[in-house]
This record gives sequence, C-alpha cells and structure tokens, in this order.
Amino acid sequence: MNIIIKNHLLLYNGYKLKCSIGKSGLNYHKKEGDLTTPKGTFKLGTLYYRKDKIGKLKCAIKKKIIKKKMGWCDDVNSKKYNREITFPYKYNAEKLYRKDRIYDLFINIKYNFQPTIKGNGSAIFLHIAKKNYLPTKGCIAIKKSDFLKILPLIKSNTKISIN
Repeated sequence: MNIIIKNHLLLYNGYKLKCSIGKSGLNYHKKEGDLTTPKGTFKLGTLYYRKDKIGKLKCAIKKKIIKKKMGWCDDVNSKKYNREITFPYKYNAEKLYRKDRIYDLFINIKYNFQPTIKGNGSAIFLHIAKKNYLPTKGCIAIKKSDFLKILPLIKSNTKISIN
C-alpha cells in the first residue's frame, strides 16, 4: 500500500492527515531551489531521528540516529549531491541536527536517487510540519503525532505517490 499525497492530504492505511508541500506547489520537472515538491511515485529510504527528542520507535524500515555533524548535500558541485554527509564539509549542505524540530523525525524520499542528476533537486523528505503547516522548500510535512501514528504501518516496500 502506497502513501498518497493529494490536495494537501496524506492518505495512508485509513488515515487522512493534513500535510504541507513545497511553497511553489507540485512539479514533474523539479529543479534545485525551485520550492516545488516533485510529482511521481518514489521509494522510501531510511528513517532518521533525534534519539534525544523522539525516544524508542516502532517501525519496520531502516532507521538511523541523527548526530550533530550530520548533513545532506544540496550542492551540485559535490560528488555527494543528494546524499548524507558529515560536517565539516567543503560544499553546501543542510544540517540534519536542527533546533527547529522539523527534522527530529524524517524519512528520506528517494527522489532523484538512482541515478542522481545534479540540479534536479535534493533533500526531499517526509518530515515534521512547522506550526500552521507552513509550506516547505519541497518536502512533505505532517504533524509529529500523525507521523508517529503511521510510522509503525510503513513497510520496507511502501512507496509515496505525490499527485
């Protein structure tokens, strides 16, 4: 069963949850920095989480604890574009260990992954929403409590369909 994103809703396994998308809407031809969420069906990657903020998790997918020096490369000049990196890092990268809590819990959406095409977008995640479901830079975001409800239901073969 796939997670469906449609009309600012996340639909999965009987749940109908409000979500945020990219500030500039959805796009089949996403580019780095365009603030759109990519349209299509994608595999889900690793669940990343802050052990100090989340605690024990029930899930059936691969998980990884976020450390202070972890980041995600969004620099088209790097060989690690759209991949996890470790700081210090000489190229541009987004910090995963953050104060604003949106990355206390997130799943990497395997958009622009194999192959990775530089400039087609990076760091597309399912993460925790900001207050009032403010738009994202291209990710999908849901309430933390909603994320924790659906997380135990997500399997290694679950995909996300963004329409």
